Amino acid sequence: MVFSDCKISNLRNIIQFLLFLHSLEESDMHIGIAGNIGAGKTTLTRLLSEHYGWKPHYEPVTENPYLKDYYDDLPRWSFNLEIFFLVQRLKDLRDIASSDEMIIQDRTIYEGVNIFVRNNFELGNLSQRDFDNYMGIYETMTSVTRFPDLLIYLKCSVPHLVSQIQKRGRESEQTIKLEYLQNLNRLYEEWIASYEHPLLVVDCDDLDFLNRPEDFAKITDRIDAHFYGLF
Repeated sequence: MVFSDCKISNLRNIIQFLLFLHSLEESDMHIGIAGNIGAGKTTLTRLLSEHYGWKPHYEPVTENPYLKDYYDDLPRWSFNLEIFFLVQRLKDLRDIASSDEMIIQDRTIYEGVNIFVRNNFELGNLSQRDFDNYMGIYETMTSVTRFPDLLIYLKCSVPHLVSQIQKRGRESEQTIKLEYLQNLNRLYEEWIASYEHPLLVVDCDDLDFLNRPEDFAKITDRIDAHFYGLF
């Protein structure tokens, strides 16, 4: 069933959460992990949260009820999937704003629109009406939010992404088309090139930060240098 204008209108009720943000003091540091599918965002989020004692916020991949259908039929399920993620990221913003802990987040709200929604729109998987409705909700949400204190971008080539996706073996990802990953990578590079906030770019093709401690240390050294002026 395609979303009707009435259902889209009802989704705007989630914007009431944003009123909550105005009444809160700013949270402690907020670090975002950005990167394409298979880049290692979730793994790095877990490793950094354990290393620094930061509170992790993970992207709800396995819990998204539209994910398998989405990869099987992109035009049919794109809007449903993106709205699900948008609602989840709104909840994340609420939790981050009310926290007095250091937060590290697996994919931020800004990637949702600048990468995935825009890609689906460019590929014809989202209609102009659905894209405009999504943008209206997104722009209202982000008008009262702040960017992460540091964004860590995991830069990967498409062959590296394909290899990682095959290794982890998630059933819902095995039908992802090469063109889709290529388009996402292009949009990531365009977005990062125009990003005007604190940024750390990690070239991941030759790194194995999960299995090689020296590779993980290269990342933590750069984080320490950014926040504490070390190394």
